[in-house]
Amino acid sequence: MNKTKDLNLIVAGVGGQGSVLASHIVADAAVRAGLKARVGETFGAAMRGGAVSSHIRIGEDVQGPLVAEDKLDILIALEPLEGLRIGVKYLSPTGIAILNTKAVPSIDVNIGKATYPEISTIVSSLERLCKKVVAIDATGLSIKSGSAKTLNMLMLGMAAATELLPFPIEILKETIRERVPKGTEDLNMKAFDVGYKAAKELL
Repeated sequence: MNKTKDLNLIVAGVGGQGSVLASHIVADAAVRAGLKARVGETFGAAMRGGAVSSHIRIGEDVQGPLVAEDKLDILIALEPLEGLRIGVKYLSPTGIAILNTKAVPSIDVNIGKATYPEISTIVSSLERLCKKVVAIDATGLSIKSGSAKTLNMLMLGMAAATELLPFPIEILKETIRERVPKGTEDLNMKAFDVGYKAAKELL
């Protein structure tokens, strides 16, 4: 657990991946731990598949909800290209990027108007921006753990494994159980644990 209390985190992805829920769970857990938390969201195209990024600022005296440029401690990238777009602007040189390597091509890519970069290029670009990149097919892992819909919770498990979150992992788990849809608690907790273990092996 990070004892400095202050943390800047962004969850980046596309619509339908659950980035907003993941960010609110982190913020709720911080508040339960006695910290202040601010959340701000930005949306691209207002449709499933549009870019979504959720900023979470945690500390004892945080003010505005948006992370300052080059001050991002943890990037949780549910979609690799969206992760790179956010990382270029916000990642701190001492930050960590947690990257799902499973791409969700945009409409422009699908119709041939744009080219999706190689995942290796995205990873190497992020490696030049921050201290550590943890890159894994988190979509595949979430499917193996029970459901692709638990991708966001699996990647929260990966974030917890960094030990940068300024509150105990038990509080995060309690918050997840309360915030995910009823009846999916065990499935989401399994995904969280799978992500935690996978990240620990790579950190």
